[in-house]
Amino acid sequence: MDRRSRICIWVILIGLGNFLTYAMLYMFIGGEAVNGSVRVTSEGTQYFLQSGVRVSCGVYVYSGIHSISIWITVGAVMLGMLTLAKERIVSSMRAAIVRGRTFITMLATIIAFTTIILTIWFILQFSSRLTNPQAAPPAAQQAVRNAAER
Repeated sequence: MDRRSRICIWVILIGLGNFLTYAMLYMFIGGEAVNGSVRVTSEGTQYFLQSGVRVSCGVYVYSGIHSISIWITVGAVMLGMLTLAKERIVSSMRAAIVRGRTFITMLATIIAFTTIILTIWFILQFSSRLTNPQAAPPAAQQAVRNAAER
């Protein structure tokens, strides 16, 4: 096995491991932060995951960063698999309208572009939630005070 194949296999294994870790932690903590919310109440800043579970700031930030890393590793896994299959694709597309190497270049460009766009979108969405917390509605603030008094 050549060096490039070993690197591609390691990239695929690390990417799949990252995704498996993400899925397990998603179930364990109850959601992810990119689609969650940050609210400012009379008690301070509160962090909620997508499922509505309240978590600490550290868990919220970790979940957001891990959610963003998923897009990077998915793109890396797809490019690694494309690299491993390159020779097979090229040899099977000799008589096709689009040559094999052109097809691989187009596919790799689409994967890279999509990965970059989704990563940027998740970063902007997550940073927006952190820098612009929502004010809790007055009824929710009253419910929090009532629960604290009990």
